[in-house]
Amino acid sequence: MKKEDGRIVETTMEARGAERGPTVRNVLVWSTGLVVIGFAAVYLLYF
Repeated sequence: MKKEDGRIVETTMEARGAERGPTVRNVLVWSTGLVVIGFAAVYLLYF
């Protein structure tokens, strides 16, 4: 982070605050899939 003309200038990575990658997407896809499978199992066992 640096200052230019009294303004703070950050790189894209600094402004984002984290690395961008497939990890977040993978966690979202896998967790959603597991929830759907869990609901299907509960439905089949109880109804």
